[in-house]
Amino acid sequence: MTTESVVVTLVDHPLVVDALARIRDRDTPNALFRQNLERIGTLLLATATATLPTVETTVTTPLTEAPARRLAVQPVVVPILRAGLGFVHAAQELLPDADVGFIGISRDEATFAPKPYVNKLPETLADRPVIVIDPMLATGGSLIHTCELLVERDAPVPITVVCALCAPEGIDRLRESGLTLHIVTAAIDDHLNDHAFIVPGLGDAGDRQFGPPA
Repeated sequence: MTTESVVVTLVDHPLVVDALARIRDRDTPNALFRQNLERIGTLLLATATATLPTVETTVTTPLTEAPARRLAVQPVVVPILRAGLGFVHAAQELLPDADVGFIGISRDEATFAPKPYVNKLPETLADRPVIVIDPMLATGGSLIHTCELLVERDAPVPITVVCALCAPEGIDRLRESGLTLHIVTAAIDDHLNDHAFIVPGLGDAGDRQFGPPA
């Protein structure tokens, strides 16, 4: 990590870029989109968790005692609803004992401002690594709102953020926010269009997982 408040790790792995191509493709059906979103989430989370602290211990094998290492503390995983649900199964597969909190935020389509509607977090996050999961970082408004809530509950920094792809405007806004973050992503795209959609992007990640809201 550097002294920058927001550090971005770009994961360039053959399986990551293959999954990214599949979720970008407009002809990918919802079921295959969900499958590849989970796939890319697993790979990004493996990178994002590489620095989790461990402790030395021993285990008993069928033959003898063996030295081992276990996670020092279980992290808290926080998906931003609803698109962030696409990474939850991947996170639980890798971190089966982690707690999961939920932040629900919709976007005002006129102002692009975040509109919170769910806040289900542990009372305190002190001394527990926190991983925020959301497939897309667009304007950064939802992520700033979420991370400010986490800081209010004493989440240690840097807070780790896992996104399939990011807009440069969103990263810039996060840097201006003063938050201390580590973003793990597969791509930094070109720009946001007039409707605050990432270009080239992948469309609406929530709609492509679950269909458009009724």
